[in-house]
Amino acid sequence: MHKGTSPDHFFQTDAEKAKRERRAAKAGNKSGNPIALKSKLLAAIPYPADPSSILIAESSGSVRRVNVDTGDTKQVFRGPSAPVTCVAVGGPGNNTLFAGSWDKDVWSWDLASKAPGRKYSGHSDFVKAVVTTKIGGKDCLISGGADKKIMVWDIETGSRLHVLQDQAVSMMAIQDLVIDPVESGADEVILLSASSDPHIRRWRIKLDGFEQIKEVSPDEPGAARHTILEHDTTVYKVIFDNESEEVDLWTSSGDGTAKCLSRLKGFATDDSIHHGDHVRAVAVTDQWIITAGRDEDIKVWDRSSGKLRCTLEGHYDEVTDLIILDRGRRVVSVSIDGTVRTWPLDQAEFDEINKEREDRAKGIQKETPAEPAEGQMTAEEEAELAALMEDDD
Repeated sequence: MHKGTSPDHFFQTDAEKAKRERRAAKAGNKSGNPIALKSKLLAAIPYPADPSSILIAESSGSVRRVNVDTGDTKQVFRGPSAPVTCVAVGGPGNNTLFAGSWDKDVWSWDLASKAPGRKYSGHSDFVKAVVTTKIGGKDCLISGGADKKIMVWDIETGSRLHVLQDQAVSMMAIQDLVIDPVESGADEVILLSASSDPHIRRWRIKLDGFEQIKEVSPDEPGAARHTILEHDTTVYKVIFDNESEEVDLWTSSGDGTAKCLSRLKGFATDDSIHHGDHVRAVAVTDQWIITAGRDEDIKVWDRSSGKLRCTLEGHYDEVTDLIILDRGRRVVSVSIDGTVRTWPLDQAEFDEINKEREDRAKGIQKETPAEPAEGQMTAEEEAELAALMEDDD
């Protein structure tokens, strides 16, 4: 007898059923000009050679290049048989694509030819984050995993240089990694790691060794703290704000907030955005702060006032990443719902979205011009024809 896999064939709570029905009703919307793919989208980065393209980590075990303007999705990097969770580009000439997978490995490909390259094996659980850098002139890959370890690799030889672990405070699964663009130098880099615990850790990494950096306490002058501790739970994302003079740190967390941590104040909280629910991603421009996460919505906040400017609705499952394009004029979102959506970061656009939402709340339906029957002319065409006939007279 055939056994169906539809949720209708299994016990569901009323809440689960309502959630599924809501998502089904929302799935057909065209907000953000969706590009639909066939798997869950877990992370994204800009494609370095094309300002209109991004590289997406897919649950199907591949990395896909998507051009958000043309909709082209044909360039795919294949290899892993398990979901890909994270992507980075680096290596000699910045020509190598790296992807961490649930299969515990980091895969690599030539970015131009898609030819598979070296595989980096050493983690004992899912690889959750990857980043590339140069240390002492050597191209290096840094990976973080659910095994609570950060590993530093020589890209050319594949050899593992270091394994980083917190010896004092238990570090949980790594969620994100970022290189500090201000404090890193030619012979050493400063790495920041975020994990499933609320601690953000900084590491000084050289070719011949590493150390965890002790932090300055923001509350007690002259005192130290072991880590940067500004959130209550999981920190999903850490990014440096190149729009600010000090290049401060922005973070997003499962505690429902995104925060700006001030470099000059020892990475203490300088600003806090209360998005609600788990905030999986944060992105910044010179004018806007953009947050997104489990509640499916993308929220755009005015950078100067901190006030919510607009809520962008369209995704019907968790939003996993945000990418800024066109020097801050657009933001691209990717989601577990399998869609890539592109949103203008424009004041007039926000005003229109907000007005439409207010009208819907009042029961006012947006008027759409009726389509003329086949063979009939629109009012504009009839007026134009009448004017032409008058000219003939």
